[in-house]
Amino acid sequence: MTKNRMEAFSDGVIAIIITIMVLQMYAPAGASLHSLVPVLPVFMSYVLSYIYVGIYWSNHHHMLHATNKVNGAVLWANLHLLFWLTLIPFTTHWMGQNHLAPVPVALYGFILFMASVAYYILAHALIHLHGPGSPLGIAIGKDHKGIGSSLIYAAAVPLSFVSVWIALALYVAVAMMWLVPDKRFEKDI
Repeated sequence: MTKNRMEAFSDGVIAIIITIMVLQMYAPAGASLHSLVPVLPVFMSYVLSYIYVGIYWSNHHHMLHATNKVNGAVLWANLHLLFWLTLIPFTTHWMGQNHLAPVPVALYGFILFMASVAYYILAHALIHLHGPGSPLGIAIGKDHKGIGSSLIYAAAVPLSFVSVWIALALYVAVAMMWLVPDKRFEKDI
């Protein structure tokens, strides 16, 4: 079967995720710049999550551009990824509303970890369908960047209870690693 429906559905879900995140931000009661200070954690959480959702959308687009078909396993792997991505607005809001408390920051990292695992599963379901010698299989290769990202998230979750700033720095570091669309696709496909 073709990939068009899955791609369109994924784009729609990701657009809704971003919309939900922005709708969870409320304007402060005051009209001065100082009144923005209490909502800074909410805004910064939103910015980080917006970047993450954008990274997933961009890399999902590049990955699907390298494919020409999907099957049932790919559809379910894609739904698995979308499930974890749809939890990002909840954890983003909880983290921001609680001024970056350890438990919400840890849960945010857990969701990022699970999304990275789900993306890995989706990529490998597509490679299995298209073959390891396909342009997608060659572009992804051993996926050191994806595996490394998952390991950083796995380390950041317990570190949230030591220092939320260390955990957040690790989340930002992974986002910076992926901010530019995956060069493996741009170079090989």
